[in-house]
Amino acid sequence: MDLLNALLQGLLIGGLYALFATGLSLMFGVMRIVNLAHGDLAVVASFLALALVSGTGLPLWVVLLVTVPLFALLGYLTQRVLLQKSLKSGPLATLLVTFGLSIVLQNVLLETFSADTRTLDGGSFTTGSFEITDSISIGYLSLTTFVLAAIVLTGIQLFLSRTGLGRMLRASSDDPETANLVGGDSRHIYGIATAIAFATVALAGLMFAMRSSFDPSIGPSRLIFAFEAVVIGGLGSLWGTLLGGMILGVTQAIGSEIDPALTLLAGHLIFLAVLAFRPQGLIAGRKS
Repeated sequence: MDLLNALLQGLLIGGLYALFATGLSLMFGVMRIVNLAHGDLAVVASFLALALVSGTGLPLWVVLLVTVPLFALLGYLTQRVLLQKSLKSGPLATLLVTFGLSIVLQNVLLETFSADTRTLDGGSFTTGSFEITDSISIGYLSLTTFVLAAIVLTGIQLFLSRTGLGRMLRASSDDPETANLVGGDSRHIYGIATAIAFATVALAGLMFAMRSSFDPSIGPSRLIFAFEAVVIGGLGSLWGTLLGGMILGVTQAIGSEIDPALTLLAGHLIFLAVLAFRPQGLIAGRKS
């Protein structure tokens, strides 16, 4: 029963990894950008929510409703002002730009909030759970995070396949010049994609901040988990991120049952195994 509970918890934490990975997968699938500041953006969202809760006394759910749209706007502006110019210079330029952004964000957070670890108090929602059996329980936060990941992925998939803007976004990812010829503005479309990516990573950052402590330096570790989930599931595949996140979470849970010291190593090993034997991922993304 302990192993079964560990597997269940691994699946649920996989939802958090998938939520972290969604924006990374979307930006790569649409613009071929690997955003090295992805994890740091989640940390920024966590500190912003903490500052709003502490400074205004607003309920956490209100802060969430404020933070996620604010990050969507930030994503659109970042793409139009910062990333669009680097896209013209090739993938190396975007890597350097996002790496520089990561360093800047970490140092700004460090200067503003210090290196102390913080947590976002979600009250009984964070600590509460309902029991299935005496040895198996499901936390409210873990289940909510998993459900949110599924809703976000479904919503993005429907947006891409059922709306005109979504279809234009997919067309721009395949051939931006042709999409421009038929009326699409690739700069605006890429801005929309980045806005969605920033909103999802903000949501992931808030869910993580309620689950665990955070500090200005943990962004790269969040990026690693997101990147591993994307690669395991398949680069550019949205549903692959959910599968990759669940596999990563379950692998870590099994490793933890064997030896707590193997928790992170087990996830890294499955990541390396996928890279070695199925580099396209378990669910191959759309070809450009």
